Amino acid sequence: MKRNYRTKSKIGLLALFLIFTQVIFSQTNDEVQLRKIYDVALDQGKSYDWLNYLSNQIGGRLSGSIQAQQAVEYTKAELDALGLDQVWLQPVMVPKWVRGTPEFAYFETDPGSTTNVPITALGGSVPTPPKGIKAKLIEVQSIAELDALGADKIAGKIVFFNRPMDPRQINTFDAYSGAVDQRSSGAREAAKFGALGVIVRSMNLRLDDFPHTGGMDYGDTPLDQRIPGAAISTNAAELLSATLKLNPEISFYFKQNCKQMDDVQSFNVIGEIKGSTHPDEIIVVGAHLDSWDLGDGSHDDGAGCVQSMEVLRIFKEMDYKPKRTLRVVLFMNEENGLRGGRKYAEVAKKNDENHIFALESDAGGFTPRGFSFDASDTNFKRALSWKPLLEPYQVTMLVQGFSGADISPLKNDTIVLAGLRPDSQRYFEHHHSDNDRFEHVNKRELELGAAAMASLVYLFDTYGIETAGE
Repeated sequence: MKRNYRTKSKIGLLALFLIFTQVIFSQTNDEVQLRKIYDVALDQGKSYDWLNYLSNQIGGRLSGSIQAQQAVEYTKAELDALGLDQVWLQPVMVPKWVRGTPEFAYFETDPGSTTNVPITALGGSVPTPPKGIKAKLIEVQSIAELDALGADKIAGKIVFFNRPMDPRQINTFDAYSGAVDQRSSGAREAAKFGALGVIVRSMNLRLDDFPHTGGMDYGDTPLDQRIPGAAISTNAAELLSATLKLNPEISFYFKQNCKQMDDVQSFNVIGEIKGSTHPDEIIVVGAHLDSWDLGDGSHDDGAGCVQSMEVLRIFKEMDYKPKRTLRVVLFMNEENGLRGGRKYAEVAKKNDENHIFALESDAGGFTPRGFSFDASDTNFKRALSWKPLLEPYQVTMLVQGFSGADISPLKNDTIVLAGLRPDSQRYFEHHHSDNDRFEHVNKRELELGAAAMASLVYLFDTYGIETAGE
């Protein structure tokens, strides 16, 4: 009996030793793979060159525009050149909104005494009448304030929404979320009280002269009751507010020539590497290829597109054979419709595809700080267990939260959704404005973001996800 006990003890110790060495080997192998990923991204990166062409040769890529189609053709050709297993275009109908001639605005303190201010039409806005709109202003801080004022004080005037993004918020996306309702639904709500138009303070923490556009929604407001909306730069908003306090009787004039056209066909651009052992399990990495027409869309979201393309290029360069199918998806029409994200999810559901993980980059090309996860507690804990592997690369912020707009339609009870979280402090200086240009993207920061994304994709490809019942 003693001999049998000792034999069992030796077998037990041997089993523990084998498990221990397997864990050490696995950890060491992961460290080696992540180091290779970063070496390729930082020493042989292609993302910056791709972004240079996308931004400087094509420029702003508003859905339905010639530039958006050029971006589709360019990125497909570059993915074809990587030698992926498959590259294709997924048709999707998208809205076509045209800005027209540049907007013009001024405020008038006395007859003939005017001060020009920089504005830009909000995406999806109706135009002003051909001769523009000139009316008294009423300044408000919120949509709720409209109800308190009522039609008697609003009818026949231009509503000036002037609530700034909250500077106390450390996460600037929280500050954005707390202010953006006045841009997205301000015109719809002001029209209910007889306003002639709305002017909205730009979503920007910095004081500057760049007006920032962005999508707006009229909801079910009849076409003949829709009023035009425009964004005004933060410097001009400060000046306008101060002038109103001194002279509440000033008039404001603005003219814009934007127009909503019929929907047109565009495409999501998709490329994939087929999985070697679990080809039916799909991992997506992606971003939105469209941008607004101000600036060249480098941070929003050219950076995310080239980073997503770079993830697959890195794996090809490393001769890495993924266990699961890896897809890059460049979504069309995130900015003013989310048609690309919805179409991709619709086709995936129709084809009964099994997506286990999706990662989106749509927060600029700044230094990566970590990732946010929309996942079960079990899968979030799994991601947290990889933090020691990511810490040498200063990717340490792993939190639960929002992942990304384009991948959100894929959400179900099992999939893990994640978003790259770069440093956000400078992002809204560029977002949706003429200040979003290639010169403001740092090559090394962009490449670090691509490497961080590839690292997380590698880990999910290696270990998969846990589903209910496992």
